[in-house]
Amino acid sequence: MDTIFYLASCDTCRKIIKTLPKGLKLAYHDIKQDPITLEQLEEMHAMAGSYEALFSKKAQLYKSMGLKDKNLGEADYKKYILEHYTFLSRPVFVIDNKIYIGNTQQNMLQVMKAIG
Repeated sequence: MDTIFYLASCDTCRKIIKTLPKGLKLAYHDIKQDPITLEQLEEMHAMAGSYEALFSKKAQLYKSMGLKDKNLGEADYKKYILEHYTFLSRPVFVIDNKIYIGNTQQNMLQVMKAIG
């Protein structure tokens, strides 16, 4: 099923969800209430091509943990995303086995086109 991985407390995610068409067949997955599993992350990785593409460098923890000063590899990105929901770039849409990561205007236009 098509899914949006989002954070309910994120203003941007809430704003995006409000713009989605009513009656849309989409599973809503709040990553704070229901953390993503290794299996879900690996499925996203297969579509995205890397864990870094799924990783949010805007997260407060990224700076406060000093991660921006470290040379992180794919294993690190995977570990941090699984450890804390804030490291998943949001929202992540999975529609028709394609992945759309983040909230850029271009990405959201592609999402709207994909959901028809």
